[in-house]
Amino acid sequence: MKLAIIGLPESGRSTIFAALSGARGEASKKDQRVSTIKVMDERIDFLSGMFNPKKTTYTQVEYLLPSETQGGGSENAIWNQARVCDALIHVVRNFTDAMGTPPDVKADFRRLEDEMILNDLVVVDKRMERIDLDLKRGKTPDEHEHALLKTCKELLENGQPLRSSPELAAAPALRGFTFLSSKPQLVVSNNDDDNESLPELATGPGNIELCMIRGRLEMDIASMSAEEAKDFLAEYHIEKSALDRVIQSSYKILNLMSFFTVGEDEVKAWTIKKGTPALEAAGEIHTDIQKGFIRAEVLSYADLLQYGSHKEAKKVGRVRLEGKEYIVEDGDIINFRFNV
Repeated sequence: MKLAIIGLPESGRSTIFAALSGARGEASKKDQRVSTIKVMDERIDFLSGMFNPKKTTYTQVEYLLPSETQGGGSENAIWNQARVCDALIHVVRNFTDAMGTPPDVKADFRRLEDEMILNDLVVVDKRMERIDLDLKRGKTPDEHEHALLKTCKELLENGQPLRSSPELAAAPALRGFTFLSSKPQLVVSNNDDDNESLPELATGPGNIELCMIRGRLEMDIASMSAEEAKDFLAEYHIEKSALDRVIQSSYKILNLMSFFTVGEDEVKAWTIKKGTPALEAAGEIHTDIQKGFIRAEVLSYADLLQYGSHKEAKKVGRVRLEGKEYIVEDGDIINFRFNV
């Protein structure tokens, strides 16, 4: 899972990146604008304590701060980097800048939104021109793709992001276009230290999540030790770190959840889309498990907590065997039976 942090100049997106990566991020050795962050989960901690494995593996999320100097320094360098990401974190300024200019969150949001819509419209127009050229050469176009592109064009020309039509945004035939406005979006309001309020986005952006981070303050807190940060967190009424709040929202906009595998060798969390059947979840671990799938032995985390052990849960029938079409639930502990 990889998310790009975007925003207008002076929005403070670099500050937000520092607030996220400073807590427990690991900067890439190749690119300091990529931070890989461990997704802490108290369920993994509990399972690790119970099974005492040789190794405990958390899921990870990557945050990217696109740079104009990457990709040859072209005008669209930032957008080209953002296109390959799964979702966008759109930082908007909600503080008075150094020149004394008050924020205008709605206008700033719309300005970058319009830029993404325009970029996508250029991509659509180029592809449709190519299809028209193929028609003149006697080639038969993909009618399904052509119909989808026409719908995209109508939305974009009306100033609507593609994510406003979830089915269209998720259409497999359009995946290769990596449309910017189709990506799930988390809007981060970058507030002053003493401002805890969320701004209104009355422009109706559709299919976005909105959260507030006091960027400068939380960047400083992220660089402190846990003991040093404790008083600041209490004073500024911060219950969860900026990082944990953004991770939670990242999972939400991407419709993600976790299941677990346990054993003496390793306790591991796996991230999948909600609604994923057991057969596909098995493939996340290894293609051989998916190919040789027999059954999934499933125990919910809640049942494990209630009965205290896998053995006791099994005695009362809470450990069950599920087939290929079983829809994996968040917190399921699964042992896949397979034969290859």
